[in-house]
Order: sequence, then C-alpha cells, then structure tokens
Amino acid sequence: MIFMLEQIFEDTKKISNPEKAKQLMKFFKTGKGEYGEGDLFLGIQVPEIRKIAKKYLEISFFDLTKLISDKYHEHRLLALLFLVQKYKKIKTTKEKKEIIDFYLKNTKYINNWDLVDLSAPYLTGDYFLEKDKKILYDFVKSKNIWEKRIAIISTYCFIKNNNFEDTLRMSLLLLTDKHDLIHKAVGWMLREVGKKNKKVETEFLNQYYKQMPRTMLRYAIEKFPEKERQFYLKS
Repeated sequence: MIFMLEQIFEDTKKISNPEKAKQLMKFFKTGKGEYGEGDLFLGIQVPEIRKIAKKYLEISFFDLTKLISDKYHEHRLLALLFLVQKYKKIKTTKEKKEIIDFYLKNTKYINNWDLVDLSAPYLTGDYFLEKDKKILYDFVKSKNIWEKRIAIISTYCFIKNNNFEDTLRMSLLLLTDKHDLIHKAVGWMLREVGKKNKKVETEFLNQYYKQMPRTMLRYAIEKFPEKERQFYLKS
C-alpha cells in the first residue's frame, strides 16, 4: 500500500511545474482572505492528473485517506478522480455506499470549486438520484461554502435524468446566499435545467429573477436569445 502511494507521489513530482503552480495559485484565489487561502499547487494540468489516476485503479482506501488530506491541491483532486473511477466500476450498493461515506466524511478536504465540480455530479449526484436527499439539503444550509456547492452541483446528475425539482428547491434556498461562487453554481444549474426544459427554467426565473444576485441571473440566462436576456437584465 505504501509503495503505491510513494509511486503516485513520484509520478506527480516528475511532472510538477513551479511556474504553472504560481499561475494556478492565482487562478484559484489562494491569497490571504480569498476563498482558496493557503492552498498549495504542484502545477499539474487536469489531463495529466487523469492519466495518473488511470494507472492506479486498485488504490486502497488507506492510500486514499492519505491522498485526499494531502497539502497539495492536485493530490486531493487525484484522490477524488480515483473515487469517481472506483464508483463507476462497481456494481453493488454496499460498495457504492462505502465510497459515498468516504466522500462525505472528507468534505473538509474538498475545498475548491474544481474539486467539487469534478466529483459531486458523479458521486453524490448519482448515488442520491433515487434516494433520500436529506444530506444534500443539510449541505445547502451548511456554513461551509464547498458543502453548499456539493449540494447544488450534485443536482447536475438529476437534471440529466430530467429531475428538476431538487435543483429548483435548492436554488430557491440559495437565492440569498452571499458568495459569488454559489451564485455561479446556482446560475449554471438553472441554465442546465433550461437546456433540458426551457419552460421549467423560465417559470422559475419569472417568479424569482428580481430577487436573484446579478451573477446568478447572468449565468442562468447565458444561452437565451439576446432579446430575452435583455428583458431579464433590464426589467
């Protein structure tokens, strides 16, 4: 087990890029007072991380625990991509629950928007599609911005399966949230609803667009014809 983890660290070390790391630290807002404050990067692109994930399909939960709690952002992302791969391959509910329990136990390490967006739809989204979603609604009320984002981004899977109710309910609950990253996430999910059923999105917008933060509204109507966009923006 230790050998596999050491080999993974060796692989990431070989392709780390200090200059790229500096760029990523800026991009993911790691400065003092910013949402990613203190996060550290190796400077590795997502496609390269995915290649490493494919090499170690048999990684254990012991190693995943070490990886997801690592100080480097890319190692945490790698742990999440391993979880997604494992989840897609297994068939039994018991094994899927083991992965979801691990994911939910470690949300404190899922602490930036890319970590959420590349994992939540495929894990909590798929798992809770036809199950009690109480944990997701608890996350909506969380003080942790990333748990809130996990909740709303999980509904991307629901939307793909033509289930819009939870996206709309969570969007309403998050309508007065103060964080820009939640505004963007909610707007994005509403836009995805519109791609599947524009009538459903339009009905929601007609009722709540005047209460929406501007960023949320702009994301939600991004794909609308210009005339419709201007109606919502100027009304």
